[in-house]
Amino acid sequence: MHRGFALRWSHGTVAELLTGRNNSLGLLRLCLALAVVFSHARVLGYGGKEYLHTFSGGQADLGKLAVYGFFVLSGILVTRSGGRLSVGRFLWHRVLRILPGFWVCLAVAAFVVAPLLYWRLHSSLDGFDGAPHGPFHHLWVNWAVSTNEHDIAGVMADAHAAGRVHNEAFDGALWSLRYEFMCYLGVAALALTGILTRARRAVLLITLVLGWLVVRQASTDPFWAGPYDAHYLRNVHLPPFAPFTPSFLVYLGFAFALGALIEVYRERVPVSDPLGIASLVVLLASLHYGYLFTVGLPAFAYLLLWLAIRLPAPCHRIGAKHDYSYGIYIYGFLVQQTLALLGYARWGMAAYLALTLVLTFLLAAASWHLVERPAMRLKDLRIGRPRRDDDQPGRSIPAQRDQPTPLPAADPAPAAQP
Repeated sequence: MHRGFALRWSHGTVAELLTGRNNSLGLLRLCLALAVVFSHARVLGYGGKEYLHTFSGGQADLGKLAVYGFFVLSGILVTRSGGRLSVGRFLWHRVLRILPGFWVCLAVAAFVVAPLLYWRLHSSLDGFDGAPHGPFHHLWVNWAVSTNEHDIAGVMADAHAAGRVHNEAFDGALWSLRYEFMCYLGVAALALTGILTRARRAVLLITLVLGWLVVRQASTDPFWAGPYDAHYLRNVHLPPFAPFTPSFLVYLGFAFALGALIEVYRERVPVSDPLGIASLVVLLASLHYGYLFTVGLPAFAYLLLWLAIRLPAPCHRIGAKHDYSYGIYIYGFLVQQTLALLGYARWGMAAYLALTLVLTFLLAAASWHLVERPAMRLKDLRIGRPRRDDDQPGRSIPAQRDQPTPLPAADPAPAAQP
């Protein structure tokens, strides 16, 4: 029904149309990941502002907008997973989706890229192993999805001082994974207490509270830049996520909650072409004229949902079987920093971006086929006595495969954080 191209007020509800694999969520995740890489190319390769920064009056840029899009999609998919799985198995699935790829990416940066770049800077590896904050220390302090240290053996600091790079982080895009995982824990808590399936108004209340915090900050400034201007909530230490910034959790959590709200009220959310087009207009208007986070973000959430359902059927195949989006996200920043330090940005934006995309796609494919997909095969591992099947007939949430979702995240380098 939703494959037709005729404009209609309503093609049905989300509950009817967003089922199985008949959607373009894989394509959307891939586009969001590529948007992050594209946006970072300008700042990492040339030290300029990211795309859309000027158009939005400093509210956001293309990379930040993609991050919020990731959180919205995660809110939909992860909430659906949390509603149909036991809490233990839900968390096990989330750990398998995030951590193996993350750990391998850290290892590649620490033991492959860092020595190469250290040698390029110093013409030898003397002092690399014994340098403060070396590769083993980098893995130790960052393993729990908490990027507490961004450089390795001072490589990027030295390169920045020499004018070879414009940012001192090896992989600044990893910072948002901690907030993604915090949202997972929130879904687990709602599922454990039964709120997710039996008291869904609580999800509405949580969304309204987070929305009120967002509106409160933007009420006096239409071009409020979200958590990047939010100094009212300072960094706090909460192991293993320490340090984290509560204001980031508020804004990213609001995006995640919008997706969760769509999922829990899926039978009441219409899939409407006029609403989809209107959401695009509202998003663009709020980007340029202000109040992006108060009105633009909810519009963006509906726009992504509408596109996932209404894009033509051939789009459904992209990313449905092989999901490279997470790999593109976690390796894109690392590849761009490496190429910038090696001097390839001097070839011009077109060549720099093309080389970035080729190498990033190769690493993302390797990550998916050698790490992520093999890890996800363990998701149904059972230890001890057999347990009841997680997918029970008659559950209130329609069955759907536990789709891997990239975190969120992609966004500014650590230097852009408050």
